[in-house]
Amino acid sequence: MAFGKGGARDEAPVPAVEWVGVREFTVGMTELPVTKGRGSAVRGPRAIRVPQGKGSSLVFAPCAYVGPVAPPAPSSALDPCLYEDLEKQRLLCCLVAEGDEGGERCFRVLDGQGTEIGTIRRVPPSRKPFKHTWRIDQPGHTEIVGRNRWASGDAKRIAARGAETVFHEALDSLFYSEETASPPRPKSRTLEWLSDSELVMVSQGTDLFTVRVDWLDRRLAFAFALLGDR
Repeated sequence: MAFGKGGARDEAPVPAVEWVGVREFTVGMTELPVTKGRGSAVRGPRAIRVPQGKGSSLVFAPCAYVGPVAPPAPSSALDPCLYEDLEKQRLLCCLVAEGDEGGERCFRVLDGQGTEIGTIRRVPPSRKPFKHTWRIDQPGHTEIVGRNRWASGDAKRIAARGAETVFHEALDSLFYSEETASPPRPKSRTLEWLSDSELVMVSQGTDLFTVRVDWLDRRLAFAFALLGDR
C-alpha cells in the first residue's frame, strides 16, 4: 500500500498503461499530485509515469518500473533497470556502459532478451562555456542529436517554446506543497532532440519528456531518462 504525507491513501493505485506509443512522461514516485481537494501528494513505486487527465483529475500512471539489476539483465548493466511489471520480473530494458574514449561516453541499451536496440552517447563540449550534448542512435534512422533548446531552431519552433514553458511551470507547481516548506525545484536544462531537421523529442531534466514522432523507440527515451542530463 502506498502512503501520502498524511497517512494511508484513500484512492486505489493508479493502473499501469502500455509503454508503447507514450507521448509524454516523467520519472518519479508521485501518482496523485496535490490538488484543491487533496492536501498532500500520494506516492507509489518509482517509475516512468505518464500524465493523464487535467486539474483535479490529473494522475501519473506508471508504464515501466524502476528496479535494481537482476537476471536476465547482464551483471555489467547499470543500476537501475526498467521492468514491465511491479514485481520486476519482466525486464523492459537496461543500460551497459562502454569505454570512455576522449571524454565521450557510450551506453548500449538492451531489451529484455539482451538484444541491443540502440545506443546513447554523451559528447563533451568542443570548448567552454558550452555544455555537453547527447546522441541517440536507433537502427534504421538518422542520428538523433540532443542539445540546448535555445542553441538553434526556426521561428515557428521558438514561438512554440513559450507555451511549453508555461506547461512545465504548471507541472512543477503540482509537485510543490507548502506543507513540506520546500522551495520550488531549480529549472533543469531543456534539450531538443533533432534527427536532421525533424524534432524528435523535447526533454527537461527528468521532469517532462515530450515525444514528437511515432518512430522513436520509447525504450531509448526511457533509458536516457534513467541516465539524466549530467
